[in-house]
Amino acid sequence: MQNTFELSVVIPLLNEKESLTPLHQWIVKALKGKVSSYEVLFVDDGSTDGSWETICTLAKAHPEVKGIRFAKNYGKSQALHAGFEAAQKEFVATLDADLQDSPEELPKMIQTLEDDGLDLISGWKKKRFDSVLFKNLPSKLFNWAARRVSGIRLHDFNCGIKVYRKDVVKNIDVHGEMHRYIPVLAAQQGFHKIGEQIVQHQARQFGQTKFGADRFFKGFLDLITLWFVNRFGKRPMHFFGLWGTIMLFIGFGFTLYLGIDKLYFDTKARLITERPEFYVALTLMLLGSQFFIAGFLGELVLRNARLTHRYNIKATV
Repeated sequence: MQNTFELSVVIPLLNEKESLTPLHQWIVKALKGKVSSYEVLFVDDGSTDGSWETICTLAKAHPEVKGIRFAKNYGKSQALHAGFEAAQKEFVATLDADLQDSPEELPKMIQTLEDDGLDLISGWKKKRFDSVLFKNLPSKLFNWAARRVSGIRLHDFNCGIKVYRKDVVKNIDVHGEMHRYIPVLAAQQGFHKIGEQIVQHQARQFGQTKFGADRFFKGFLDLITLWFVNRFGKRPMHFFGLWGTIMLFIGFGFTLYLGIDKLYFDTKARLITERPEFYVALTLMLLGSQFFIAGFLGELVLRNARLTHRYNIKATV
């Protein structure tokens, strides 16, 4: 493989002090002679175990090492976004800091990306060293749902090791918990050439995972959000207006029925408010009006506001 490419390696982390030095050594060994230049960007997402001090030590000893420190824990998505903004090289790779992703995969992934003309390539941990019940099975279900909703045929959306062209990371906005769906965000911005490559998965050597079982529940909620934004994000009135119209139409129909029935057919001296149809009509017309208002507000937001995601960077090296 030719060593003419430049690479930025973005590594988000939270309380991974023991892993940082061996990870850096592993990256240096894996990239030696295979890149023309590279930088390693550690993004400390509010660690409290001395990880930042280790990053500072590495940065003083190795000019390719850079660090970004958040004042508090903002989440992996915000850490990746900050790393993407700081990345300067032709290609940008991401790795988890827990030594479960192998840096030796990066040159091969970049070569595949170049040969196939891809915008990004994602790793696939086909053989995992995680709990089958609490991680592997939920992960398979999660990835199946993500494939069905997004139409992107990846086996492992949440794999930490990925390689991008620089243009991709500069044109996507990773926020909230959307780091699981970066390929989907990229496709929404027009980067549809997405590939996948099987990568080695290592057992965790230090500490414990920072993600609990609730990440899959949150992931499914984020998936619904992505589906909605992808389909109706540019025209929210198409969703809210449709359902608002249906509700108003049905509510008006019940109201018309009650009025005609009261005038011509109801022989009992019942008040309209005593009939259940009245409350169905009232509820539907109120909900329909609120849906219309939500649609109009959504259109106004799209036209007059730009969503920004801010984070407080405490220090850089």
